Amino acid sequence: MQLDTLRQRLRALGAKPAHEARFLRAWVQARSLDNRKSRAEDFLPLALREALPEIGAELDALARVRSEHPGADGSARLLVELADGQTVESVLLPRDGLCVSSQVGCAVGCVFCMTGRDGLLRQLGSAEIVAQVVLARRRRLVKKVVFMGMGEPAHNLDNVLDAIDFLGSFGGIGHKNLVLSTVGDRRVFARIGSGPVKPALALSLHTTKADLRAQLLPRAPRLAPEEIVELGEAYARASGYPIQYQWTLIEGVNDGEDEIDGIVRLLAGKYALMNLIPYNATAALEFRRPAWEAATAMAQELHRRGVLTKLRDSAGQDVDGGCGQLRARTLAGT
Repeated sequence: MQLDTLRQRLRALGAKPAHEARFLRAWVQARSLDNRKSRAEDFLPLALREALPEIGAELDALARVRSEHPGADGSARLLVELADGQTVESVLLPRDGLCVSSQVGCAVGCVFCMTGRDGLLRQLGSAEIVAQVVLARRRRLVKKVVFMGMGEPAHNLDNVLDAIDFLGSFGGIGHKNLVLSTVGDRRVFARIGSGPVKPALALSLHTTKADLRAQLLPRAPRLAPEEIVELGEAYARASGYPIQYQWTLIEGVNDGEDEIDGIVRLLAGKYALMNLIPYNATAALEFRRPAWEAATAMAQELHRRGVLTKLRDSAGQDVDGGCGQLRARTLAGT
């Protein structure tokens, strides 16, 4: 379902702009229209009031929890079932964050990621994206939404940007707390600042070497790391938000001194934050997670040399819940 389809349905039932806004805010903020005091639903047209149970059931069906996997770090990975039976993953993050998916599968095919092994199955509609936020808010407070789950947002850009505008306009989420993550696609840079809500941007870099990046991200746009940083810096200065550079840290692949030198060359003096994320290992792939001490030393060296760096522990390590792993295990029947 698309958000525009929902809006059209509300209008067909007699909703005026004020009615529509009240309904949409109540839905995305996981609030009941009946507060038992003023009975706010009485404000709505009769036809819409009568249709509320049916509409509510349809919205609930957009995203349901198939299974929940709490982590010791306070996170919880959710395997979310969509109305057609397909599944995606959402992650309840510590400190009131949520990671959402934008596609079932992914076409980029990052060799270290389980999500893209089966390719792209379908796009999520904008309402399905927002429904993940509603689902999460029924469990805990959500103040930040990152588009870093299954899928490449640039390949579903209309629906992703529609969901971002909706969350920023009706969801009570600050613009800088809506973070669009991409491998680096010119379509994103061309459009990300054009809407009413200007989100923060995260760029999946993973290496400073163009040839290695082509191996790790085989179907990503062929943008050199230098060009990705140049485009990112332009958006950072225009938006006032630093770019978050994502670096999945893989032992023996992108954790050497040469990569440290490359990161310093590209990012020193830039309006940027480097997120080092040690790889979330899985038995299905050959890549290994580096020792925490080695990852810490790399982060400290980058920070010492002028690159603001945070070492982040990927949520769900203790439940084998890296992006795509829950869905893969379910499909395999394990």
